[in-house]
Amino acid sequence: MATGQLFSCTTQALFYNYKQLPIQRMLDFDFLCGRETPSVAGIINPGAEGFQKLFFGQEEIAIPVHSTIEASCAAHPTADVFINFASFRSAAASSMAALKQPTIRVVAIIAEGVPESDAKQLIAYARANNKVVIGPATVGGIQAGAFKIGDTAGTIDNIIHCKLYRPGSVGFVSKSGGMSNELYNTVARVTDGLFEGIAIGGDVFPGSTLSDHVLRFNNIPQVKLIVVLGELGGSDEYSLVEALKQGKVSKPVVAWVSGTCARLFKSEVQFGHAGAKSGGELESAQAKNQALRDAGAVVPTSYEALETAIKETFEKLVEQGKITPVKEFKPPQIPEDLNSAIKSGKVRAPTHIISTISDDRGEEPCYAGVPMSSIVEQGYGVGDVISLLWFKRSLPRYCTQFIEICIMLCADHGPCVSGAHNTIVTARAGKDLVSSLVSGLLTIGPRFGGAVDDAARYFKDAYDRNLTPYEFVESMKKKGIRVPGIGHRIKRGDNRDKRVELLQAFARTHFPSVKYMEYAVQVETYTLSKANNLVLNVDGAIGTLFLDLLAGSGMFSKQEIDEIVDIGYLNGLFVLARSIGLIGHTFDQKRLKQPLYRHPWEDVLYTK
Repeated sequence: MATGQLFSCTTQALFYNYKQLPIQRMLDFDFLCGRETPSVAGIINPGAEGFQKLFFGQEEIAIPVHSTIEASCAAHPTADVFINFASFRSAAASSMAALKQPTIRVVAIIAEGVPESDAKQLIAYARANNKVVIGPATVGGIQAGAFKIGDTAGTIDNIIHCKLYRPGSVGFVSKSGGMSNELYNTVARVTDGLFEGIAIGGDVFPGSTLSDHVLRFNNIPQVKLIVVLGELGGSDEYSLVEALKQGKVSKPVVAWVSGTCARLFKSEVQFGHAGAKSGGELESAQAKNQALRDAGAVVPTSYEALETAIKETFEKLVEQGKITPVKEFKPPQIPEDLNSAIKSGKVRAPTHIISTISDDRGEEPCYAGVPMSSIVEQGYGVGDVISLLWFKRSLPRYCTQFIEICIMLCADHGPCVSGAHNTIVTARAGKDLVSSLVSGLLTIGPRFGGAVDDAARYFKDAYDRNLTPYEFVESMKKKGIRVPGIGHRIKRGDNRDKRVELLQAFARTHFPSVKYMEYAVQVETYTLSKANNLVLNVDGAIGTLFLDLLAGSGMFSKQEIDEIVDIGYLNGLFVLARSIGLIGHTFDQKRLKQPLYRHPWEDVLYTK
């Protein structure tokens, strides 16, 4: 491995398995360091393509999303780092696919628990092809002021505190990502800061070793001091011992192997990492620390003394003129995201939508303040849900039962009415469910099913103004307006609409008052004297009975009733009900595998 720098201020990466937070943290770090281009060139999300919007400083940018590793590498040939956020199940396969791409030089595997046999294959392939694997089970790595992998070094506040926005003189390598953050802080306090930091990962078989990176640091001119944090278990530290003994490392090395407390336990102890388990005296922290000390590394007597050892070694290098401390500067301010600023109370922002009928912010959705669990547990029906979502209150059972009856009676009226006909034709044209449903719904209006609101509006106005049926009908006639809710193409005075009779019977039995319906019956008596087909139809029955429901329940003010009629609530009931039938017609035609509909010539009058 050896060689030198892995990253620079122009390094770009491909990010596998989209995660918004670590990518945004990389881009914020880029901005903090004054990079001209984002470090994330593309995102790989298997099965998806397009763009993801993220922030690069104040500017919102669109990062390309590719469905395959091959496509992303072809689209971004200069991106040579592959950051793999796949789960442990697929991390090995996707990492191997990336290593086989000629443009990829470094692969960072974040997942823990990658099968050891897979990890060995990755290591062997990478070494044979002069490529670098960081991980598995790693947080990644960072070159101060240039590039970082994913969540390395944590939040922007921590990065600023650790002065990682500009390069220092220290090269650091550790197995632990969490301890890396701690040491970045320590290094920033007692030296001029970090140049590069790597967490090789805590699995038994890491893709690259402590000594791999120490030898690499030794070849980087900007690195003047090397800090190593090992841990009990395994033999990785001994390869570093051999490198020190053989004189392969010419720069000062300050090292500490954690896990000295393991001797306090009577039995073998497994620490956090898979590899942090001593398999014998040689793998103990004490033995490794002593071996490193004997090989020439600066090894303190305890972890607590590590900071002092780093400080003293750095100060010697400064005194010897080998380090000129970096001049400090203030990094740019990262714009704060609106959501976090609102939560912290720093800003206030207007909302874009107002909703008063439902709320999905808690543990379960609520309809008009009623939790979903209560709706189910209390046996609410469709009528109850409509009362909550449409009227924002729980109506009495007779009201919700009436709503349900209206839905059942209006669900369908055969295949010949305009809405069903449109739906059938559309379904037979091979269109999908939504298209077929909408084509039928679009026919609803003043001439088909949409007269419920108008019926309620005109009957209410006439009743409230104490107009007699004669005055009402004749005034409408003078205006050239047909009375909504009166008239039917098939039904007659001697062949009433059964649906109307059922609604009237229910209302007379359960409603406190049916004054509007009785007025409509009086109007019907007058209109039947003019023509036998001018009967009260289902639109008129529902419209007037809904007025009785609203007025008789005592739960609505006059202003609310007027508003309900004006907005179009009652037509909404017909739309909801008829959607059931239109969906049924769609399924029926598709189940029957009906061909494209063509209207017969003999049913068309061709004329000049």
